[in-house]
Amino acid sequence: MPDWNQISGEISNVEANILSVGALDVVRRRYLKELHELTDRNVITYYSGWLQKPGIKGTEINDEDKNGFMTALHELDHTKGLDLILHTPGGETGATESLVDYLRSVFGINIRAFVPQLAMSGGTVIACGCKEIYMGKHSSLGPIDPQIGSIPAQGVVQEFKRASDEIKANPDNFLVWQPILSKYQPAFIGRCEKALKMVEDMVKDWLSTGMFENEDDAEAKGSHIANRLVNYEFFKSHDRHITPEDCLGIGLKIRFLEDDPELQDAVLSVHHACIHTLAGSRVFKIIENHTGKAFMQLAPP
Repeated sequence: MPDWNQISGEISNVEANILSVGALDVVRRRYLKELHELTDRNVITYYSGWLQKPGIKGTEINDEDKNGFMTALHELDHTKGLDLILHTPGGETGATESLVDYLRSVFGINIRAFVPQLAMSGGTVIACGCKEIYMGKHSSLGPIDPQIGSIPAQGVVQEFKRASDEIKANPDNFLVWQPILSKYQPAFIGRCEKALKMVEDMVKDWLSTGMFENEDDAEAKGSHIANRLVNYEFFKSHDRHITPEDCLGIGLKIRFLEDDPELQDAVLSVHHACIHTLAGSRVFKIIENHTGKAFMQLAPP
């Protein structure tokens, strides 16, 4: 497997020998094609440049991404299933749900998620909609507790419940809690409760009908994992990185890339090539298949 520096050198060599096509595109698409030839499955990358271009609007999962997937899925042989390579910080819950529903409408549950580095929050939700998840020892998923305006929904609900309990026990406590509770409108509390239930129910359903399909305890497994992933108290922070071992510990079906060195090499080569594109160009989002059909978004010059 070429490492980061070797792929960088390969890009430089290509740049010296072509005029019409970007070297970043040539190298990235070469490795995407090689991964497809290895697995004989459809391959789509879903990459965000939130690390390389912080602050750019659109790096998160959003409804515009549907157009990218429509482009990438066009004319593919849907009977070959899908290998989805994820690198994303997460994003809008409704858009995440819509993307998974769309992919499942095309491929059923014959979708494998590959996480070469990070699939946080909504990225973890997408991975839970797949039949299995491939990770390296360096890879991470993340908690799926919804954030509303950067505020953890479960934290708000728990804070409100604690205040209610303490005021019921001693009405004088209202004076302590009043400045805190005044930050929240009653409708906001309800919104947080609904957001939590939406994400938990969504992941529970996808796990029980996908990853654990036809297993006797599929619903119980899906419920346990969804409840654990959405639990803000358990993970303590929304940006907590969940290791493959911890993912296995809560019951997810994880396959280690290290167990198949040839597959690991092919996936990490695609990953490095995508990261080089995000770091070395104006591109901040890549949705691309193994035939080279791509939907890319560019940062302003």
